[in-house]
Amino acid sequence: MKMSETSTLKAIPRHVAIIMDGNNRWAKKRLLGGVAGHKAGVKAVRTTVEECARAGVQVLTLYAFSSENWARPKEEVNALMDLFLIALKREVKKLAKNNIRLRIIGDTTAFNSAIQASIVDAEALTKHNTGMTLAIAANYGGHWDITQAMRKVAEKVKLGELLPEDITDTDITNEVMLGDLPPPDLCIRTAGEQRISNFLLWQMAYTEFYFTPEFWPDFNKESLFKAFDSFSGRIRRFGRTDEQLQKENP
Repeated sequence: MKMSETSTLKAIPRHVAIIMDGNNRWAKKRLLGGVAGHKAGVKAVRTTVEECARAGVQVLTLYAFSSENWARPKEEVNALMDLFLIALKREVKKLAKNNIRLRIIGDTTAFNSAIQASIVDAEALTKHNTGMTLAIAANYGGHWDITQAMRKVAEKVKLGELLPEDITDTDITNEVMLGDLPPPDLCIRTAGEQRISNFLLWQMAYTEFYFTPEFWPDFNKESLFKAFDSFSGRIRRFGRTDEQLQKENP
């Protein structure tokens, strides 16, 4: 689908979340080391960021490193950390130039001091940008996210700012990662797996899912707009009936 064809879609998702899966399998298929797959995946990240921004997506969240990924081989984890640091130093300038705001979500305290400093610098450089928000989930887990949110709510109760019986889902939404942004409309997962893998558990209550067998390094502009086309044809009821939707959107 050409870029000009975005106007033919019924809807472009405001918030796209992507589980970038299959780097290792892509590399293994080519008799390469796993690190080569992660390096190849960087190109797909660039393409996806550029095309989402051009299409008018407001928020793009990429699942880069889960809290469970620390269990991978030490060599692979170290290579991923090196790639993350390089990306923070190199790619952020392109983001700033293209008016894209960067946010890192996850428990960043587990990273070394160089990465933590680069995260602070990268977010500061782009914080005033008004275009698409690019959120990178790094050392992120949905259970961790909800837990840290509940701790903040519990602290308000402890201080007498909130009564337990007055706690609403909005109070929790305000404390989870990206709670100030629209929730994901579309979640894309590559490499044929069909599971959520502890990603944005609270935020994706009404998210549409799109699964593709393509490995992440093979994901390109055409792949992205196939997902958009699928999303465009979905009927999002949010608990309502078709008749109610028709009355609201005659």
